[in-house]
Amino acid sequence: MHPRALLAAHGIRPQKRFGQNFLMDGGIATRIARLAVDAPGERVIEIGPGTGALTAALHALGADLTALDLDPRMIAILAGRSDLDGVRIETGDALAFDFATWAGDAPWRMAGNLPYNIATPLLIRLAELARPPERIVAMIQKDVADRLLARPGTEQYGSLTVAIGLRMNVERALTVGPAHFYPRPKVVSSVIVLRPHATPPVDVADPAAFERIVRAAFAYRRKTVANSLALALERPRAEMEALLASAGLRAEARGETLSLADFAALARAFGEGVPQ
Repeated sequence: MHPRALLAAHGIRPQKRFGQNFLMDGGIATRIARLAVDAPGERVIEIGPGTGALTAALHALGADLTALDLDPRMIAILAGRSDLDGVRIETGDALAFDFATWAGDAPWRMAGNLPYNIATPLLIRLAELARPPERIVAMIQKDVADRLLARPGTEQYGSLTVAIGLRMNVERALTVGPAHFYPRPKVVSSVIVLRPHATPPVDVADPAAFERIVRAAFAYRRKTVANSLALALERPRAEMEALLASAGLRAEARGETLSLADFAALARAFGEGVPQ
């Protein structure tokens, strides 16, 4: 049933605070599901199932599926769908959900048409888990996908690119226009696939310190990296210049020109001296 009809049958209107734009193209839902599920029985948690288009596609492929939604009205819709028998349906906030307890020691995957207002923090949270999903298949805003895939020296390249790139390989699988959703969003969406690196791309002894350095380097994008670090970390510029030089980097460079390897070298130069 079309999402509009399902919602109308339950007397529900989409709410902006939940970031609700429901996928209504079954063909796209199947394509997304096939990116997440290779064989029946694979454990998948779907975030933001909404009216259940992707849920039904994942279930049809035989996923061992849990669907998690913050809106209890969506839970009622999903629970009333006979074609979703066997799917575990839970109410909860993905940003606070205990993925580690839910997953245990078994491999798992995450899929979802993510609400735009939680996509970035949720992807970071998942990537930083001690046992992250072996695959993340997520529909997100195209501009966020562009940032995740950006190269050094481009406008889209930033701290998000580096934070995710440290832990995950990112691919864009497809782009989806507004006409495939109800109600129509004002943005284009992309489906991305993230997988943990088999081997870390760089050596980072202290990920938390590394991330503080990265955030500081991008804190003042119009300034040189030496100035941005000095201002954000409240350290003398001369000290930042010396650390950059010891990492083989120019003080006049800008944060958006530094690669993942450059940031790793800078973190090693800082050693234990990164302010909290």
